[in-house]
Amino acid sequence: MTFPRFLAIFSIALFTIIGLIALFKETPSPSSSPPSYSSSIEIETKPEVQLVSSKKPQTVTKEKKVLNETEANKEEDHFQPEINLPDADLMAALFEKDGHKLPIVETIVYKSRVAWQKGRPAWLSDYAKHYQTSRHFIARSLNGRADYLTQEVKEGDQFNVLRKEVPFQFYLLVDASRCKMWFYYIDLVTKQAVLLKTYQVGLGRLDAAKASGSLTPLGKYLLGDRIMTYRPGAMGIYLGKKTEMITVFGTRWIPFEKEISGCTAAAKGFGVHGTPWQLDANGQLADTKQGIGLCESDGCIRLQTADMEELFAIIVTKPTVIEIVSDFSQATFLN
Repeated sequence: MTFPRFLAIFSIALFTIIGLIALFKETPSPSSSPPSYSSSIEIETKPEVQLVSSKKPQTVTKEKKVLNETEANKEEDHFQPEINLPDADLMAALFEKDGHKLPIVETIVYKSRVAWQKGRPAWLSDYAKHYQTSRHFIARSLNGRADYLTQEVKEGDQFNVLRKEVPFQFYLLVDASRCKMWFYYIDLVTKQAVLLKTYQVGLGRLDAAKASGSLTPLGKYLLGDRIMTYRPGAMGIYLGKKTEMITVFGTRWIPFEKEISGCTAAAKGFGVHGTPWQLDANGQLADTKQGIGLCESDGCIRLQTADMEELFAIIVTKPTVIEIVSDFSQATFLN
């Protein structure tokens, strides 16, 4: 075999071997498999978000535990957007005689002889009736402290009353989910709502059978004028039995009068009242402050005694609306 012929055969064989090696490298091994993306799918967060919003326990992956309804609700609360809730306490501007006063009050000087009272001297009760202001309100301003029972007045004494010439109404907004109540007055001319104070309240027990989800109804109601004040020893009929009323309603009671709109129950039987008093270790009646911030009443709105006596003194002589909503943002007068 000549050398050129040998060189040609060698070259052909070399190129054939190189081609076979390249082909073998491009062919996948029978034991290998395509990459898996199942892990990234299982840790995706979207299924959890859907679970929280639906409030239903679901299994997202085999590695993840099933969330029960309580845990789902807690997670949902975590994802709810925060809202800025208003807060105020303008009680001083209602009762103080000096300094800044709200436009719905004025300070007057007591005189026993006045033009609007004919035939006899004007007593404190006459002033209360004339200015459509409760004697409790006048007493607190007159005494300079939260004393609503001492109602002694003499010539030249000063006290605040509600302005007769200013058209306004009081408005109570209760957030059932937070057990809070906002106390406003609304100027009926400008339609401006002014927040006077925020209170912590107690509400009715939870009850899934009720349209509101609890024994406290939702909706807008007008408060009535069949108000009551109770002292230790004052008896009445409650649930068909003779009862010392302060042990049920505390020192004050204001009833719901009628439904206005969106009401889940009739007004009758509901009201705003203080915390019940019970016998203490010494056998004396004392305020228990029971149920504030909780859902454990029979459906009424409870306030601590001091808060209820304060509210009572202000609102009982003026038209007052109470609106109970599941969340503050649902209040109709704010929209």
